[in-house]
Amino acid sequence: MTTSNDILSQAFAELTPDHILDAIEATGIDCDGRFLALNSYENRVYQIGVEEDKPIVAKFYRPHRWSDAAIIEEHQFTLDLAEQEIPVIAPIVNQQGETLHKHGHYRFALYPCRGGRSPELDNPEHLEQLGRFIGRIHALGATKKFEHRTTLNIETLAIKPRAFLLDNEYIPEYLLEAYTSVTTDLIRQIERSFERAGDVKNIRLHGDCHPSNILWTDDGPHIVDFDDARTGPAIQDLWMFLSGDRPYMTERLADLLEGYTQFYDFDPRELHLVEALRTLRIIHYTSWIASRWHDPAFPRAFPWFDTTRYWEDHVLALREQAALLNEKPLVWD
Repeated sequence: MTTSNDILSQAFAELTPDHILDAIEATGIDCDGRFLALNSYENRVYQIGVEEDKPIVAKFYRPHRWSDAAIIEEHQFTLDLAEQEIPVIAPIVNQQGETLHKHGHYRFALYPCRGGRSPELDNPEHLEQLGRFIGRIHALGATKKFEHRTTLNIETLAIKPRAFLLDNEYIPEYLLEAYTSVTTDLIRQIERSFERAGDVKNIRLHGDCHPSNILWTDDGPHIVDFDDARTGPAIQDLWMFLSGDRPYMTERLADLLEGYTQFYDFDPRELHLVEALRTLRIIHYTSWIASRWHDPAFPRAFPWFDTTRYWEDHVLALREQAALLNEKPLVWD
């Protein structure tokens, strides 16, 4: 029996240029027929040419992931940030005050098109400016709570993803025991890291603040893609800019916090969570690809996923994280 969920999923998988242009023109925008697929897999994102105007960006949302209320809440967060002149890319608001549009089986939002380059993560000035930027986001993020979006937790980012992989036989049989053992230990280590951090404050976050979501221009950074906005500790929006050996990460952390603390206080206890959050991301990322493997875009984008070499490297990466979780946290002077 075909369900409404099946219909929506099939329609999303079969999204064509005609569907895209019809949906956008239904909002009153005259497209000139040009479109370019942008680098996004969870949703479908396109640069769209507009008659006698600048191009726009259209994001078509994957069914079942977020409710309408959760999407609108994310939009409002970015609009509030933009109102405070924090350089984020907020959705375009139509004359009816709407940001989320519907056309047939599709939900979508429209954004101004902005360019930029990646930040230079070994440049202290870039990191300090980026820190100021994130500090301003967090200062506003701490003023109220999300009502419809998720909270970062071990259950949804490690325990359920691990169970999904084990239940659906993605892992090669000869690695099952190793994967089961290392992830069992890692979840305990992550739990201890959160216990050591104590009762840290949870605030509204970007949630997926990695360098590819920062567009740098001569005027400074602006941030895109709040699709993973959620509630969690502030360090979630900082740790992805920290990689390399311990001395290097310590220097980069100091650069980030030099700017960050000009606008928002930082709780050093959250440094207990850096490697725990990195480990959660590694576990969840693999499960995310597996859960989307039925989407034709994923085998094309991640052909290495369905190989024994990938799973061997994945187990090795998890073991390396187990060692890092036993080390002392970074220190901020």
